[in-house]
Amino acid sequence: MDIQPIKTEQDYENALERIAVLMDAKADTPEGDELDVLTTLVEAFEARHHPVYPPDPVDAILFRIEQMGLGRKDLEACLGGRGRVSEILNRKRGLSLEMIRRLHKELKIPLESLFSKVA
Repeated sequence: MDIQPIKTEQDYENALERIAVLMDAKADTPEGDELDVLTTLVEAFEARHHPVYPPDPVDAILFRIEQMGLGRKDLEACLGGRGRVSEILNRKRGLSLEMIRRLHKELKIPLESLFSKVA
């Protein structure tokens, strides 16, 4: 096992290729150990150079209602009347803490997706 730090995009690509080869390696074998070390290095590189940020709260809401086959009217129970839903979805009003709680409870939207721009 000759593992080097991942410093460049090319190192990153090489590590991903090697991970693909080792994907079916059994645990507690030299190949399994190599896979563990490489995935840890790749995760650290990705966290530094390719961070994934939570979506905008409105995008998260729209995505979730589309997934569930719901419409804007279905948001009224969580957000208030039609006008309030429109203001929020048009980004003219932020989400209150109570709205966030209801969206999380009723639509199972992750809290971290709803808290990025709290009013």
